[in-house]
Amino acid sequence: MVNKSRVAIMEEALKPLTFEQISVPTLQDGEILVRNTFATLCKSDINTFIGKRQEKTPTILGHEIVGKIVESSPSAPKVDEMGKSLSLGDRITWGIFASDPKDPLSKQGIPQKAADLFKYGHEQHSNENTLHGGLAEYTILRKNTPIVRLPDTIDDPLAAIINCSLATVAGAFRLAEDIQQKRVFIIGTGMLGIVACAMASLKGAQQVIGLDINEARLEKAMSFGATHVYNAQSEWDQMLKDDSARDFPVDLVFDFSGVPEALERSLNLLDIGGKAIWVGGTFPQRDMTINAEHIIRRLITIKGLHNYNREDLVSAVEFIEQAQHSFPFKDLIYTQGSLDNVNEAFQTAINDQPFRVGLVC
Repeated sequence: MVNKSRVAIMEEALKPLTFEQISVPTLQDGEILVRNTFATLCKSDINTFIGKRQEKTPTILGHEIVGKIVESSPSAPKVDEMGKSLSLGDRITWGIFASDPKDPLSKQGIPQKAADLFKYGHEQHSNENTLHGGLAEYTILRKNTPIVRLPDTIDDPLAAIINCSLATVAGAFRLAEDIQQKRVFIIGTGMLGIVACAMASLKGAQQVIGLDINEARLEKAMSFGATHVYNAQSEWDQMLKDDSARDFPVDLVFDFSGVPEALERSLNLLDIGGKAIWVGGTFPQRDMTINAEHIIRRLITIKGLHNYNREDLVSAVEFIEQAQHSFPFKDLIYTQGSLDNVNEAFQTAINDQPFRVGLVC
């Protein structure tokens, strides 16, 4: 039986995380204790750390995590989301959320918005509520957390990004529906955008076009399935009149940047019947200006996605099993060291802006 866990606590923005040795609570109904093995710093972790995003503190950041089951309560689930058995020692990934599957929103396919929602890496740390973030030795999986047992073929660094980056993009593609032979425009070629390039390519998109302000990221997108890339700082006018390259109009726009100007302008790049899937704008920003006549006459659909559902988590696991052999995903994750190096990891993420910084827990 595990009695203690080391945790890295965030007290306030831009202050170094501090380490504590805390008691591991007794597992409650339906709970599972996981020994974290690897965690990566998501963009939302970084935005919380620098104060761009507000969370209740103190908190244990980190929701891109992978780990192994070390203890289970008697009522804990015995099978995962794919129907595979769950046992002590199994390496698993799990959803960013836990929520009641009987909640009305869960029944609508959006359990990440259910009334009793619990979110890993986003909760306030207290004696009564702890071990809910990846920057710790252990995580307690609450009742009704979606879980998937992982194959040995997926290494820890790749497995860690499943339950945020990969599952969120899988959710965006679910909303987009058919991708086969579609012209796809991806705004923001950071981690989620890179995943989206690869996913669109594997799903048979006719074109995969990337947009960013960072030339290195645009170049990286080309090795993840992008057929063409544009720099947003200098090539908007070219995009709007790019008849020679036949890159535009497009059928689908995926936004992972959240930049209002990019969202507004991208609607003009959609063909009749096109869809815009907005994912990136999860931080305070200005209202946008949208021309209703343009949306109506061109039959354009705009859909928003925040987090993902159970189906998307399963899709993410299936995707990376296939995609890891087709694209250089391992090159995207820089391992800073162990949990001891967590403050250095945040500084690397802020200053050098790699796609992901990871830590061995």
